Amino acid sequence: MPLRDLLHKKDRIDKDEREVASTTLPQASEFTFIRTDTNTAEHIAPPDLSGDVAEGSKENNGATRRRSIFRKSAKGSPVRGRDVSPSNTREKKGLSQRFHLSRERAGSTNLPADLPAIVDGDNETKEAQWEERATRLASKSAAATAASGGISNVSSNDEGAASRSPSRSRSISDANADVDIQEAIRLHESGSLEEATLLFAALAERGNVLSQVLYGLSLRHGWGCSPDPEKAITYLSSAASNSAEIERQALAAGMKKGGAAKGELVLAIFELANCFRYGWGCAVDKVAARQYYETAANLGDTDAMGEAACLTAA
Repeated sequence: MPLRDLLHKKDRIDKDEREVASTTLPQASEFTFIRTDTNTAEHIAPPDLSGDVAEGSKENNGATRRRSIFRKSAKGSPVRGRDVSPSNTREKKGLSQRFHLSRERAGSTNLPADLPAIVDGDNETKEAQWEERATRLASKSAAATAASGGISNVSSNDEGAASRSPSRSRSISDANADVDIQEAIRLHESGSLEEATLLFAALAERGNVLSQVLYGLSLRHGWGCSPDPEKAITYLSSAASNSAEIERQALAAGMKKGGAAKGELVLAIFELANCFRYGWGCAVDKVAARQYYETAANLGDTDAMGEAACLTAA
């Protein structure tokens, strides 16, 4: 994915809270109703209200009673296979059950033991739960990287310049960093990959979270430097951890939708999911990858939605 598109994706995540005025929405001529969970999808035919008449007159005329999942079946009326939803038990399942979150957690050492379950609630409450989940994943990833010696080994960049741990400081943005990032992207897209990567590295070492993501991707794919997936995952983990700390502070302050680092956090979580899925800088762990994808997807990353679906179907 080109860096410009990557940044546009971050911007979409940052701005997805804004509501679109109803007058700007196209008028649909027909609607398709689909009820889904992680494993199944069911097309629903809504009732034809134009044909509604009093039930008493229907019974007197001997007409067949119309059934719909939008209405409760009358007492004693027969139930026809899949036309009626099974029981309220399935519909009352929490998201953690639908996504099999509790069951799969035990199958991966890359998932924290205290990963919170997602319970039903309003949209803001669920979003806050997913952000909390993302911060726990980010903290686990950073801790695992540090335990393996990954971060402490980052002592020089590919050109031999001295560097410090990418987790020492954290920042989202400042005026100078914004200018430098735009220049680095311009260099990258014009083909000056080495210069772009050097600039990403310098910004990452200053603690700029977005640059830590971009430098991690450069290292992982060898953009203007020798590929180094192990070193790449340390920067992606640091980006996730640093942005998670900013989001954690926002959640602790009572902000249900997190703080200024949501876009960077989601990008880092998605890229770490790719690392676990394909074994880039770590062992392949598709259980962890799916959890990371689903977390990013529920925080607005449409690419993660597709990847989570692929792993679910596999």
